[in-house]
Amino acid sequence: MPTWTALTQAQGRPAAEALAEACEDLTPEPVGNGVFEIEDGSDRWEVGVYFTEAPDEVALALLAAAHGAQPFVVSELPEVDWVAHVRRELSPVEAGRFFVHGSHDADKVPEGAEALCIEAAMAFGTGHHDTTRGCLLALDRMIAAGETPHRIADIGCGTAVLAMAAARVLPGVVLASDIDPVAVETAQANVLANGLAGRVECLLAEGFGHPLLHDAGPYDLVFANILKQPLIELAPDMARHLAPGGQAILSGILTAQGDEVVAAYDRAGIALVRRDDLGDWTTLVVRKP
Repeated sequence: MPTWTALTQAQGRPAAEALAEACEDLTPEPVGNGVFEIEDGSDRWEVGVYFTEAPDEVALALLAAAHGAQPFVVSELPEVDWVAHVRRELSPVEAGRFFVHGSHDADKVPEGAEALCIEAAMAFGTGHHDTTRGCLLALDRMIAAGETPHRIADIGCGTAVLAMAAARVLPGVVLASDIDPVAVETAQANVLANGLAGRVECLLAEGFGHPLLHDAGPYDLVFANILKQPLIELAPDMARHLAPGGQAILSGILTAQGDEVVAAYDRAGIALVRRDDLGDWTTLVVRKP
């Protein structure tokens, strides 16, 4: 089935989200859309709209103009088996004791490794991105140092790879939340596929905004692998939900943005313990006194 994409940029998240919502009323109707921050400090957001029929480019142009966005760039994508393509491109990833792989690489798991299977169709957050790998390495160092946090949450869990890694090596139930219902469904499927039912509970929530997340705290360890601005906005709530001495592993941060996130958590009373840069991305470990 052919697919068309229509891409543009808008200034600020509210304008981008309003434009994406307006596109839902187009004819032919789009099969999906997304809004993504362009991580260059400009507060510009990309709006992507996806169609299985050629879109009405005049209607798109009018919507872009009405919302102060750049003109849409419309492209027809070739038919590609993306799952097969991703399987070819994604090799297993080692991050300390953790080994993240697709089922097609199950025979490559090293002896003694903590294996996590994430299929290519669920590739976001598999550990192939340096943000996720940085978080896994930070967790591995904690375990190697003899730390055993008991109350753990993964905020913005995506495929729940971090929550599952924690459940592999630490006691207790890990709570994993995401604002995206598709991500929560994916996380639940991954938990079952990795034999961790009852060890990881997946919740639909923004931040800590779920009764179970609120009641299970304060936390000894929180993962938050999201983006710079949501991390900054989360800092005061993180301070309320971390136990004294509790730590958070933060990522989704470009190296140039690291100081800004560190400053936001310092203002919230949470101090930097360690910073690691992997490629263009930074992972922060912070602690509440």
